[in-house]
Amino acid sequence: MVGFGDKIIMDGLNLDVVKGEVLGFVGGSGMGKSVLTRTILGLVPKRAGTISVFGEDLDTLTPTQFSALQRRFGVMFQQGALLSGLTVKQNVQIPMREHLRLSKGLADELAMLKIGLVGLPADAANKKPSELSGGMIKRAALARALALDPELLFLDEPTSGLDPIGAADFDELIGTLQKTLGLTVFMVTHDLDSLYAICDRVAALADQKVIAAGTMETMLASDHPWLQAYFHGTRARRFLQPVRPPQPHPF
Repeated sequence: MVGFGDKIIMDGLNLDVVKGEVLGFVGGSGMGKSVLTRTILGLVPKRAGTISVFGEDLDTLTPTQFSALQRRFGVMFQQGALLSGLTVKQNVQIPMREHLRLSKGLADELAMLKIGLVGLPADAANKKPSELSGGMIKRAALARALALDPELLFLDEPTSGLDPIGAADFDELIGTLQKTLGLTVFMVTHDLDSLYAICDRVAALADQKVIAAGTMETMLASDHPWLQAYFHGTRARRFLQPVRPPQPHPF
């Protein structure tokens, strides 16, 4: 159970994330998608229930043990959450400085590797966030999330604010990195394109709990009103229509 004051956000929620999958987590605005991520990360306290990550009950860990577990996480917050006074390279190095003891030269080398890994040009390393486009900010935030070579990657609305081409490119990047690095990805999103493009399973939050979890076929077959509206509504219809083959051009 998670709540703020008298308002209960989640109650009776049950969700498993399978190692090596990309799980898309969907729900209406204000239902608690991002709150769940922050609760797992220890940023929001829960009132009841158990959170287990990598087989470890988070309530049983000492601060030192939890810090060690956090090194296995990577987190990309919505809108990037880069520190405006730091360069891209310095932002990427924040987790390294928090959890590792590295020389400046090695930290610089590792940061440049992560910057290149997400498709940013080398000259972006010394730029401030204000000098970057929206898509570059997303990639810089992803580079920071990958700084410690995590096993579990949390993405909060990774394609929000991007144009369709930029969002498709970012989906492809996430899919490629997930396969190349063997990541498990927990992705909060509202983007139907992302769900169809890279997610192995989808979980849906409504009524303060997970109302369904499974493949896209499972979601489409559900008769829950929210899932019906989300997956069969006007904006979803283009995914449900068969693609017409190209017609021969008349001479």
